[in-house]
Amino acid sequence: MSKDKRFHIHLVSDATGTTLLGLARACLAQFEHIDPVQKFWPLVRTKRQLERVITQIKEKPGPVIFTFVDNDMRLRLQESCEEMGVPCVAVLDPIIRSLSSYIGEHAKGVPGLQHAMDDAYFKRVEAVDYAMSHDDGKTLKGLSKADVILVGVSRTSKTPTSIFLARRGIKAANIPLVPGVEVPDEKLSLVKPMYVGLIASSDRLMQLRRSRLKAGEKGASIHIEENRYLDVEEIDKEIKKARRLYSKKGWPVIDVTKRSIEETAAEIMALLQRQRDNAKKKKKEQAQAVTGEGT
Repeated sequence: MSKDKRFHIHLVSDATGTTLLGLARACLAQFEHIDPVQKFWPLVRTKRQLERVITQIKEKPGPVIFTFVDNDMRLRLQESCEEMGVPCVAVLDPIIRSLSSYIGEHAKGVPGLQHAMDDAYFKRVEAVDYAMSHDDGKTLKGLSKADVILVGVSRTSKTPTSIFLARRGIKAANIPLVPGVEVPDEKLSLVKPMYVGLIASSDRLMQLRRSRLKAGEKGASIHIEENRYLDVEEIDKEIKKARRLYSKKGWPVIDVTKRSIEETAAEIMALLQRQRDNAKKKKKEQAQAVTGEGT
């Protein structure tokens, strides 16, 4: 069996490079039998910095993916890559061109605008703070301010999903379902937040719980004996009880057994968008009905 193909790939950005990292990860995942070595060059904003990066690329040649908005910088990088005979791709160009054509306006050409400290930025900071203070049922106060409340038994990825959503500006709280610990029903019946029930297979939960205990990270919120925490029959009871609750409340349910945090969060964001669209539509219809009655 042949070894995986090893090569260098350079990610060059005039901003934080978060977009590049995500795009590179998504693209590389489509190939088997490869062993890419990522070289990450963020915040490259001067010609001097760029020359240092070009020197590094020459030492370890490989495909270059970049996000430069400065024309001189991008031309210099593209010409250097052409001389080296390596691909050089401006990943945002097709998107910006299409948007510019549709909107009828040229892009500003300012690096890092998506990370500007504007209202959206402070909304994300506030959401992260909210998620941390409302993690794992630490407090049930202020739940009505949440956009999303995740409910699930132990090890259904509630915390990382909440943090991921918060980084998108979504206020997410999470409530654990712990045997012997009842959550007040009024906290599970709020009008504004969208509740989502998280579930996973008993085998997967047992595997994650065992790893957690081995790592010495057993949470203080778990008030059960270790053998019950890992017992398959007890886990099955937890799952069935959780499903009954979700069904009774009419909440959407997401099985996280084979889902990444990103996939779970993406589905939640889609559900939230659908809920908001429906709410706007209903509000508009009510307004039209009132207008119709008054004419």
